[in-house]
Amino acid sequence: MAPVVELADVSIVRGGATLLDQITWSIDETDRWVVIGPNGAGKTTLLQVLSANLHPTSGYASILDEVLGAVDVFELRPRIGVTSAALADRIPRSEAVGNVVVSAAYAVVGRWQEGYDVDDFRRAASLMKQLHIEHLGKRTFGTLSEGERKRVQIARALMTDPELLLLDEPGAGLDLAGRERLVATISDIVADEYAPATVLVTHHLEEIPPGMTHAMLLKGGKVVAAGPIEGVLTDEHMSEAFDLPLTVSQTDGRWAARAARHQPERAAKG
Repeated sequence: MAPVVELADVSIVRGGATLLDQITWSIDETDRWVVIGPNGAGKTTLLQVLSANLHPTSGYASILDEVLGAVDVFELRPRIGVTSAALADRIPRSEAVGNVVVSAAYAVVGRWQEGYDVDDFRRAASLMKQLHIEHLGKRTFGTLSEGERKRVQIARALMTDPELLLLDEPGAGLDLAGRERLVATISDIVADEYAPATVLVTHHLEEIPPGMTHAMLLKGGKVVAAGPIEGVLTDEHMSEAFDLPLTVSQTDGRWAARAARHQPERAAKG
């Protein structure tokens, strides 16, 4: 079976700046990737390519066995589930949560004149129950907490039964309790054998849910390291990516990073 994503020497250049620099990457249908890097590393730009919203300046990009530049992206995009701050900003704050979720069936943000069938409403209800937001169905999106909005967006992203799920910094703006609930939610999703291939973008190792299988570290639009997660999230690779000596730890499937403690030199004995 063809990879879900296949990139070969993909570069993105805008206004003379290289945002992505010769990225080569392959994602299989059972992969759960996390993409990590500092601000300006190219993480969101990379997800714009994966969501068929940005074509490479150079290189080859195949998404769901369709080559960007040779496919109608309006037919490809419904096969990709996306959560992002940019998408959340487009959702009308006055729209009912149930409508926010079900309207993904038509790739619109909020209900207009579309016709939905019983199966659409059943799937939306099932996803809202799975994400523990069924009680929010009649609330408006603008009245929700940030954590509730994140779960609504994930339910919406799963509405079309996507073949690829892209989560762009879903933990941004959440307090500790909200982050932990979201981590548990995403962990449940990626643990499902029928879940789509998943790519999670984050700045923080603490936001990585158990069950992620692979990691990519980006810095300045270039890949520092990529592969099985245990071999990528090392002190050496993380320190290189963030230009700071870091110590990485893993406990019960959860990752953490902190600045390495300076070890003062001992005075020589005379």
